[in-house]
Amino acid sequence: MSLAQFSSLSSFTFLPPPTPTTRVLPIRCFHTRPSTSTSATTLSSILKSGVIACLRAKSPDVALEAAKAAITGEISIVLHQLVQDFPTTTLGIGTLNIEDAENAKKAGAKFIMSPAIVKACILDEDSDDLLYIPCVMTPTEILSSYNAGAKIVKVYPVSSLGGVGYIATLKKPFPHIPLVASQGITIDFVGGYIGEGASAVVLSNAIFEKEAMAQRNFTAVYQLAKLAASQGNEAVEMYYYLL
Repeated sequence: MSLAQFSSLSSFTFLPPPTPTTRVLPIRCFHTRPSTSTSATTLSSILKSGVIACLRAKSPDVALEAAKAAITGEISIVLHQLVQDFPTTTLGIGTLNIEDAENAKKAGAKFIMSPAIVKACILDEDSDDLLYIPCVMTPTEILSSYNAGAKIVKVYPVSSLGGVGYIATLKKPFPHIPLVASQGITIDFVGGYIGEGASAVVLSNAIFEKEAMAQRNFTAVYQLAKLAASQGNEAVEMYYYLL
């Protein structure tokens, strides 16, 4: 799949840059040695921001405009034309197989997420430049993915599993594994999830609100993205302040 073909995709993921601050925040990552790889840099960006925005749109042009509005609102993770328009933005995409992962990397993606565990993506020896975030639901899946090499996992569907309380429960046996909470999360719950140990949350309709997208109201998307980025930064700072 070429870069041009990627323009037909309608699912992007991205996150906000951290607000400048004099506080040096520790990275919620537990490696024995520091890494200078692209995947390590991407992981650091996710842990510092606290929010990953997930965009789905019915057409490429709507997706592009909505993504630009979100980035302007200080959310920073998307793809394709956006790679050229926003070269400092961390871009990601959803995938279900290793072939799509390779094509995404060639198009400029820095990370990929999936709705399941794709072991080939975890075990890919050439994946140091591309962070893979597998989807998990149970403690067994979390530990299995981590032991297989995943640096961070996405817990889905978190709202159906107990929401904030489920994340708090999972962090007790797995304090060393970064968890991303995903599904049905609203902006006002960002602080609650991160406060209970989530490394980040995935926001979809909370930023790309259905009515706003249908009306191409990208000003509304910008405003929601701005609020989400602020909530994420504040929650991350507060979490580390209370440690």
